[in-house]
Amino acid sequence: MLNRRLFSQSAAALASAVLLSVPVASFAADEAPDAMIKRLSNEVLETIRNDSTIKSGDVDKIMVLVDRLLMPHVNFRRMTAAAVGPGWRKATPDQQKRLQDEFKILLVRTYSGALSQVTNQTVDVKPMRSAAGDKDVLVRTEVRGKGDPVQVDYRLEKDGSGWKIYNLNVLGVWIVDTYRTQFGQEVNAKGIDGLIESLVARNKANAAGSGK
Repeated sequence: MLNRRLFSQSAAALASAVLLSVPVASFAADEAPDAMIKRLSNEVLETIRNDSTIKSGDVDKIMVLVDRLLMPHVNFRRMTAAAVGPGWRKATPDQQKRLQDEFKILLVRTYSGALSQVTNQTVDVKPMRSAAGDKDVLVRTEVRGKGDPVQVDYRLEKDGSGWKIYNLNVLGVWIVDTYRTQFGQEVNAKGIDGLIESLVARNKANAAGSGK
């Protein structure tokens, strides 16, 4: 069970690192989404193996990568809106920005520690079921290494600049859906400002716990 848990953590880290470490030049408007995920996964694995600061979970280093490389290639606004749920539509533009900022920090801190588990994994991309002209697709993958393969799936949408990731699934659990339950409870109890305050406090506690 311990090896399974560690391998699952490394798979989750790889999935999140695809979001956190995407090179700008990697995305092409005419590139198939499954080909893109395969190539990005391989590039990310190589990046983690060769960069000890990322592999050690250096939050500051990962955050720089997020700010510089992530935002153009992931629909993070959609991710945050889906995680917040119906309350998002009632939030002011300033509240929406703060929610995105704090949610980003939460995700980075949640997965940064697992990056040390990434070693000799490989990624197997499953045949994709989609029709010509589809603008919303599911790309299924398996991360292989020691122990049983770990399922990691991606939801992507296509806009004028190419494919963008807006959700991911590790071992049958969609990240956005998981947070929607937590965030919905906070919004119902304390409103949007209450959720923001809760995220700020959670991120501060996580930073204190990691010593940063």
